[in-house]
Amino acid sequence: MKKLSNRFLLLIITTVVALSLAGCSGNQDNAYTTATSTVTPPPTQLLRVVSTPQTVLDYKKASGEQEEAKPALHVISPAEGAVINGPVVAVKLHLAGDLKGYKPHKDPTTQKGNHIHVILDNEPYEAYYELDQPFELRNVVAGKHTLRVFPSRPWHESYKNDGAFRMVTFTVKGGGDASKPTTTNTGQTMANNNSAGSAQATGEGKDMPASTAGDVDPTKPLLTYSRPKGEYKGAEADPIMIDFWLSNVRIKGAGGEYRVRYIIDDNEPRYIDKWEPVWLSGWLAGKHTVRLELLGPDEFPVKNGDFNITTREINIMK
Repeated sequence: MKKLSNRFLLLIITTVVALSLAGCSGNQDNAYTTATSTVTPPPTQLLRVVSTPQTVLDYKKASGEQEEAKPALHVISPAEGAVINGPVVAVKLHLAGDLKGYKPHKDPTTQKGNHIHVILDNEPYEAYYELDQPFELRNVVAGKHTLRVFPSRPWHESYKNDGAFRMVTFTVKGGGDASKPTTTNTGQTMANNNSAGSAQATGEGKDMPASTAGDVDPTKPLLTYSRPKGEYKGAEADPIMIDFWLSNVRIKGAGGEYRVRYIIDDNEPRYIDKWEPVWLSGWLAGKHTVRLELLGPDEFPVKNGDFNITTREINIMK
């Protein structure tokens, strides 16, 4: 009986030792096993310059001789140097020149059409479609301001002939509430005036201080930012056009010494040496910044009322 107990005890000890060794062996294997997982890097935005999209070429074809028009704008009010009492500024424009049928108007079906870009100071423009209807700036803050206007096509490409661009400077006394945005009479935001929430509501990147003119010299080189602007959806989200107006400038492609530099999302700068639209393809969904600068012969931005360096935020929705 004693011999049987000893054998049973030996069997138990042997089993325990074997299990312990097996456990150690498993732990050792785990110690030298490295867990791996695949991490997908975020996509990289690679923008490239492309030709004019077919939809725009179709617009051009449909517009006929309007493509050769040379519209000339005149600002009736506010007059140059005007002093306006109160926060409401009436904008009145007169369109003349060799129009070849060009007329601002919004098609009620497509919600597109020829229009005038109206810019208060250096804020994003608003479109003026019907020149026979009132266009007012409301809640304009006190101080000196500029108004810039130029005619545009349905796809927002500006006409670039002599006389198309006009700029006037005026002063507002007894202005509006700087805590609220400046709007048009139809409710479109012209300037945020640093009021909370307005930039997010409009999607225009209008998160600037109260809008004023700065010290702008109309005789010096001036770049006026036009596009891109706001939100882009569906087919309009790629490609996207860069467009601008140049005053008192001859760009390199025309035998001058000036260049336009653009920077997307703080990436490497690129240069424009011809005064014509640039179409960029390859945008990723989300918010992006677009910065345009007018460079002088020394390759530095030209100082003129802080207007020659302009940054806008756009939103791509796909």
